[in-house]
Amino acid sequence: MDKGNYTVVTEFFLVGLSHYPGLQITLYVLCLLMYLVILLGNSILIIISILDPHLHTPMYFFLGNLSFLDICYTSSFIPKILINFMSERKSISFIGCTLQMAISLGLGSTECILLAVMAYDRYVAICNPLRYTIIMNKGFCAQMATWTWIAGFFVALLQTVLAMIKPFCGNIIDHITCEILALLKLICVDISLNVFIMTIVSILILITPLILISISYIFILISILRINSSEGRKKAFSTCSAHLTVVILFYGSALFMYMKPKSKDTKTSDEIIVLSYGVVTPMLNPIIYSLRNKEVKGAVKKVLFRKLFLQKI
Repeated sequence: MDKGNYTVVTEFFLVGLSHYPGLQITLYVLCLLMYLVILLGNSILIIISILDPHLHTPMYFFLGNLSFLDICYTSSFIPKILINFMSERKSISFIGCTLQMAISLGLGSTECILLAVMAYDRYVAICNPLRYTIIMNKGFCAQMATWTWIAGFFVALLQTVLAMIKPFCGNIIDHITCEILALLKLICVDISLNVFIMTIVSILILITPLILISISYIFILISILRINSSEGRKKAFSTCSAHLTVVILFYGSALFMYMKPKSKDTKTSDEIIVLSYGVVTPMLNPIIYSLRNKEVKGAVKKVLFRKLFLQKI
């Protein structure tokens, strides 16, 4: 295209689902309720993992990271979605869009790696229990968590900068958030570098952690089957079932969104999928870990009992 067709963009308009006003009202109520559940559920998990000494283990350290990540991730875009659902002018500033994309991409990428780290933790706990406390010491866990966040935000900043420095031919994003796939459609010049980087990132951040998780669970399954008692097998599997459920939910929707063939137009189904892995999964995470983990349920009861007891005194 000629340079005359380029547009100096100071703001974007998020028009996703704007053709379905009835659906927007329904989604507003659902997103608001789910966001409140996300804030409450994940905050409770963080609080009890800090207050209960029995939960000062690597597993709950990483779970606390996951809960904090989910709160930050959903807070990066849900409030703006809620505002736009009820607004006539569904706009976001250029800087706001850049920040939203960088933060959501960074936290989403971090969660992919963090789930692989949590799988490794379960692998060591079940396959090498005698050396678990030695291998998964506080220093090593802190280093893994730190590099997980650094790696996630590095690839996010790389993709965001490469996208936002390009010239745009318009400022209407056919999506409900500043989603990178929708934004790339507005770029006037060649985006082959962006596509190449996104492909590499998808392999490194989505596929590679998923492969590592699968390998970890193959070894875990082999170790569980070698346990003689059925009670021992049940207990070992119960420590992994919550994490495995979260992995299936998160990776299922994320892989479908980013690895499927790209169409020129954004489909409504794409926006619903974004809400699925961006809102539903963070909401279900604390529920899954609470329902399928006796230690978490016990810690919640203990903390609540202690609070009620102190209030009576």
